[in-house]
Amino acid sequence: MGGRDCRHNAAMRRLASLFAPLIPVRPVSFLGAVMLSTGPALRGRWHFRMRDLARVTADSGARALPIVTVVNVLVGAILAFVGAVQLVKFGAGIFVADLVGIAVSREMAAVITAVVMAGRTGAAFAAELATMQTNEEVDALEVLGLHAIDYLVLPRVIALLLMMPLLYVYGCLTGLIGGLLVGVSMLELAPAAYLDRSFEALTWGHLGLGFAKSIVFGGLVAITGCYFGLFSQRNAAGVGAATTRAVVVSIVGIISLDAVFAVCANALGV
Repeated sequence: MGGRDCRHNAAMRRLASLFAPLIPVRPVSFLGAVMLSTGPALRGRWHFRMRDLARVTADSGARALPIVTVVNVLVGAILAFVGAVQLVKFGAGIFVADLVGIAVSREMAAVITAVVMAGRTGAAFAAELATMQTNEEVDALEVLGLHAIDYLVLPRVIALLLMMPLLYVYGCLTGLIGGLLVGVSMLELAPAAYLDRSFEALTWGHLGLGFAKSIVFGGLVAITGCYFGLFSQRNAAGVGAATTRAVVVSIVGIISLDAVFAVCANALGV
């Protein structure tokens, strides 16, 4: 019996060693450390400087408005143009407003804004922290007793969690404006009729779903950028690799989470 137990334990250890590389221990532990640091910060015991939070918030919010405006206006215009080409055939051009309003509020404003922020802000987070890692600034902070997650990661996560919902609302407005421009110019719809139809199509369910997506996407972009920045190689190539991985993983994660949201929303009838 003893020999059989030893062989069984040895087989289990070999099996565990085979699957050990597939278990993402470090990302999970990093996410857990961020969540544990968030609790004291919410109770007023944060360990970062408020001016750092203000700087990151401005970079993630106000300075991102131009590109968010351009992208969402164009997306709204494209949706209206594609819908108009088909709906005009049936004499239902006014329903372009429904198409743009629902698509923008449920999907496009949250997803497109998150993708833009992943390529802009998430990449900046990864590059900045990777450069600090290369210059051994993160080690210096640890020596001074300042934990990197509390001092560097948490302000960036809080900034994107605060800014992404606001950018989502702004993206909805600019997307509707893009659709309005196409509807007025191409279909010769009255602006008042288009806006009235848009407000009838929009419901709190559509807006709530998009708002929830924006919060989740903001947290994903911030945590991914900070993770790849902190755990990068300490050279110039490592900075570039960390930035690339942060953007790629963020975009793939956004699309994957959007699919999960779609399945859950369909199951709940939202």
